Amino acid sequence: MSNTLGNLFKLTTFGESHGKALGGIIDGCPAGIEIDFELVQNELNRRKPGQSKIVTQRKESDTVQFLSGIFEGITTGASIGFVVENENQKSNDYDHLKDTYRPSHADFVYEKKYGHRDYRGGGRTSARETVNWVVAGAIAKQIIPTVKINAFVSSVGNISLTTNYKDLDFNLIESNPVRCPDIITANKMEELIASVKKEGDTIGGTITCVVQNVPVGLGEPIFDKLHAELGKAMLSINAVKGFEYGSGFESAKMKGSEHNDLFNEDGTTKTNFSGGIQGGISNGMDIYFKVAFKPVATLLQKQNVLTNKGEIIEQQGKGRHDPCVVPRAVPIVEALTAIVLVDNFLKNKVNSL
Repeated sequence: MSNTLGNLFKLTTFGESHGKALGGIIDGCPAGIEIDFELVQNELNRRKPGQSKIVTQRKESDTVQFLSGIFEGITTGASIGFVVENENQKSNDYDHLKDTYRPSHADFVYEKKYGHRDYRGGGRTSARETVNWVVAGAIAKQIIPTVKINAFVSSVGNISLTTNYKDLDFNLIESNPVRCPDIITANKMEELIASVKKEGDTIGGTITCVVQNVPVGLGEPIFDKLHAELGKAMLSINAVKGFEYGSGFESAKMKGSEHNDLFNEDGTTKTNFSGGIQGGISNGMDIYFKVAFKPVATLLQKQNVLTNKGEIIEQQGKGRHDPCVVPRAVPIVEALTAIVLVDNFLKNKVNSL
């Protein structure tokens, strides 16, 4: 399996949803970075289950233990090893999946590819793996503290936030369980998620991410364009079905005379349809992109499933699952963004030697 993300700032992870622990090794972290452990834990708290009534009720403290690479609170330049123990597994909830393949899950393809799979909570395919990404992302954020990364829920189902991100107060993102910086819209989203949950169903949505104070020059043409690296990272998140940056798919409806970002004398642009990236290289303007999440595939209602004997049977989902994964994915989007940006910062540093 491919378990590593990054080139210079590199994260390699291990662990399963119902194993003893998850963890990882961060290579390439510069020495001399003073680590705010409270910030790291706060990022994990934003991602962890059991935060509110609209997310899975699995109870995990998600407390990270650093094993190496940090001495007296400062990075040494050595590999940073860490673990996060699983505390609240209920593996028996998944016994009914041993011989069946759930629709729109990775059960079938994993067993066909590897011949053997961990069916407890999806094993390695579980979004619990993302706890590792958030740890690394929290470290990455502290390497580039002047860069501001803010992700927020911009839609749930057919309820969308229509306000331009420049008019939003990012301080409101954490003021509600949906993580939408518009309270009226957030309340509507929360009501929809609660309603879908009562039906034993799930629903999807989108997350928008805004990155400010990015210098000019990040990104490597031709095949390591900055937006391509961000897209790869976002499309690695469980349940993600789409990624667009800048004007995205709306640009297909526009004329060039409408879409071109005309320059100001200082090199900034009057508009930002480019989304802060031109030719795969950051241009100093805000980077903004949107990530689309499908509805969670596990439903707490009856569905037809395939057995390993080639039979179609009816089965009802069990266990603790998110009716909408989007609110908990906000810190994951931020974490992966930070990892990609730090990787490209380090590339620029190497290239300037």
